[in-house]
Amino acid sequence: MTAFDARYDVTLLDDNTVHLFNEGTLDHAHYVLGAHLHVADGVAGTYFAVWAPNAAAVSVVGDFNDWSRKAHPMRLHGGSGIWEIFVAGIGHGDPYKYHVVSRNERYRVDKADPYGYHCEVGPKTASKVWNLDYEWHDGAWMEQRATRRAMDGPMSIYEVHIGSWMRVPDDGDRMLTYREIAPLLADYVTRMGFTHVELMPVMEHPFYASWGYQVTGYFAATSRYGTPQDLMFLIDTLHQHGIGVILDWVPSHFPTDAAGLSYFDGTHLYEHADPRKGHQPDWGSYIFNYGRFEVQNFLRSNALFWLERYHADGLRVDAVASMLHLNFSRKDGEWIPNEHGGHENLEAIDFLRRLNESTYRAHPDTETIAEDSTAWPMVTRPVYIGGLGFGLKWDMGWMHDTLKYFAEDPVYRSYHHQKITFRMMYAFSENYVLPISHDEVVHGKGSLINKMSGDNWTKRANLRALLGYMYGQTGKKFLFMGCEFGQYREWNHDTSIDWHLLQHPAHRGLQQWVADLNVLYRDEPAMHELDNEPAGFEWVDCNDADQSIVSFLRYNRDRSRAMLVVCNFTPVPRPGFRVGVPESQRWDEVLNSDAPTYGGSGWGNLGGVETEGIPLHGRPASLTLVLPPLSVSFFRMVPLPLADVVDETEPTKDGTADLELAALVAATLEEVPDVTEVTLDVAPAVDDVPSPESTDAGAMTASVAATDASISTATATPNTQRAGKAASKEPSTARRVGRSATKGAPTSAKAHGEVPVGLARERAEKSGATPKSRPTTRKSTKKSTKKSTQRATKRTSNTAITTATKTAAEASPEASPEATAESAANPTGKASITAAGAENAGAPATSNRGAPTVRASAGSEGTESPYAPSPDDPTPGQR
Repeated sequence: MTAFDARYDVTLLDDNTVHLFNEGTLDHAHYVLGAHLHVADGVAGTYFAVWAPNAAAVSVVGDFNDWSRKAHPMRLHGGSGIWEIFVAGIGHGDPYKYHVVSRNERYRVDKADPYGYHCEVGPKTASKVWNLDYEWHDGAWMEQRATRRAMDGPMSIYEVHIGSWMRVPDDGDRMLTYREIAPLLADYVTRMGFTHVELMPVMEHPFYASWGYQVTGYFAATSRYGTPQDLMFLIDTLHQHGIGVILDWVPSHFPTDAAGLSYFDGTHLYEHADPRKGHQPDWGSYIFNYGRFEVQNFLRSNALFWLERYHADGLRVDAVASMLHLNFSRKDGEWIPNEHGGHENLEAIDFLRRLNESTYRAHPDTETIAEDSTAWPMVTRPVYIGGLGFGLKWDMGWMHDTLKYFAEDPVYRSYHHQKITFRMMYAFSENYVLPISHDEVVHGKGSLINKMSGDNWTKRANLRALLGYMYGQTGKKFLFMGCEFGQYREWNHDTSIDWHLLQHPAHRGLQQWVADLNVLYRDEPAMHELDNEPAGFEWVDCNDADQSIVSFLRYNRDRSRAMLVVCNFTPVPRPGFRVGVPESQRWDEVLNSDAPTYGGSGWGNLGGVETEGIPLHGRPASLTLVLPPLSVSFFRMVPLPLADVVDETEPTKDGTADLELAALVAATLEEVPDVTEVTLDVAPAVDDVPSPESTDAGAMTASVAATDASISTATATPNTQRAGKAASKEPSTARRVGRSATKGAPTSAKAHGEVPVGLARERAEKSGATPKSRPTTRKSTKKSTKKSTQRATKRTSNTAITTATKTAAEASPEASPEATAESAANPTGKASITAAGAENAGAPATSNRGAPTVRASAGSEGTESPYAPSPDDPTPGQR
């Protein structure tokens, strides 16, 4: 054979394959359809096959035959409806199309390959012969993926549009390629603590402004960002960083482009012929004919293709509601009822069930996620009991209710209290994802932060509260890019998100809050193990509408760990607020959205609260808390120690047991000051944020470095009074740090700057730093119940404990004046960056593309809070 000679005796089809294809059970149709590099009798070339059963003739055209429609006619393979040909000499990278002639010969068109693996860069639309071989390096991830399934593991998803996440301003503001974005995105997502990235559709789509939702090449990675191997490199890189990848997938509709699937062989082949079933009025696109078996093959094969060839960890299925309902976005008379007279699309239901069955049968370690905005039942229940078989479903109702609630002025929130409590009426009917997606920050809806009520400081406080409430709730988490640091502009696909805002401490603080929420959610089993089971959630109080306060508990599977979440959705600080809890020794305050680190005003609970034996909310004990304004606080239960078990025995008459217990307790604790205060330079107001045009990489780096350098650690003396009762003597520019006592602060700045209370110990252990013990300055409160009174009698007196503790502290090297001064200078228990240490810690850097890499700088709390404590206010932490 000579170059470009055709052969018709070469085929990848056999009778069984054709039978499976025609009956709709060929789950890997892309193995035999499309363009495949092949060697026939020692001659290399390409085998082409395309399904066009109603065509009179089909030929393959390309550069190899000068796009001649007569040079390489294809032959019909029996009665299968599949046309095929082998052409010698056609190799990797060669462009091609199929020239299709209808039976009446009035319709002639050049079509891209529905199964093509790669396409030309737009505006060209030809397919390319492509070898998908790639050397993967994510073996460890793929082997362990089964242990990372979503139901009982953390799943915090960061949604990314590749074309606008970051750009290159020095090169015409061009988009990054798959390979360029790979290390930047992997590093950022790792630092931010997200577990997964969801890529908005990367399948070939000619219209960039469709964001990928108008797909013409379902098997082709869009060429505007690089080759298929480049996308594989991006996914491979994310996997090597421990980040899962979910692909946005669109089986609900396709565009009317002439080179695409529409009217493929002169008939409505992939779509319904009747526009009442085949045309989508909202998007001006076609709807797949799910009742046609070959169409089901095409879509199911495509889903498996992305999971297998690109190692995707899941598929988010777009616009499921439009598939399920025949009357979706249609008025009466504009839709055709099903055979039973209803509006349910029975063919689509059958397709979705078969899709999920085949996907989970082949890859049980992946997830399918439904974007369904309706109340369709059993979306995430197994097919064998009548469900659709999805793994997860977006909770669109929660999203709409929550955004409406936070748009209300706090004065009126008491009248809308049900918007944040109603979700628990249905929260476990499905396996839910809580989505804050791209759809909420476009088309005039405003950015996420601008949906919040109030001035700039209040907007940020509200957004921190919203995000804290979201992470505290059951369900998996989902956040669109830019929302994590409070972008003010609506998302615009033609430009980068506003990285320049991270020059300002208030936006870095918000970014830090999201990072720390991710760490808590990921590392604390009580926050994710029972995300979709009723046993993982209990209301403490959901009825305090007058004060707009809710509180609830999260548990792990064996209930050995518990997390108390308390939300105050008004700008009124509430010291002395009592909350019922299960009995335990104490509750450590691990996160507080009002901490200065995050841009808050500094109210808090000094790192934790002792349990009091006062029953409340149907529970045997309670806590007296300080609730900061517009805040969410997380408290981790500290289990009852062994000492409480010893208490059940009868004490000796001479009190020896009490003294031994006092010594034991004192030996495990470290003397720290009751209250320490730190003076921070007040950062400049961020109301007048510079525009992206006025910001360059050099100025950005200098500005951030100057901000870090301005943070000075003040020398503080231990306060000998009882915790929380010291009078405030700092000047007006100083803030009282709300979380002054901490457990486990590392000794050096880590990737995210300051480390939150309660999370520091885990990070310190990983980094090798020596954690400090928790403070001993809190007194035990006498129990009011009979059991508690007996226990209090059998315990050591406060005087004995204090004496023994001081003795142990004086004998401990940790209690040296240097150590005390260090603790006083770092009251939040986090690694602070001083002026001298700023260089070592590293200011948020900027890449050569003018966007910062991701380090949320520690330190300044941003603009002056209207709710910062004054000398006349009750001291934060007072109980």
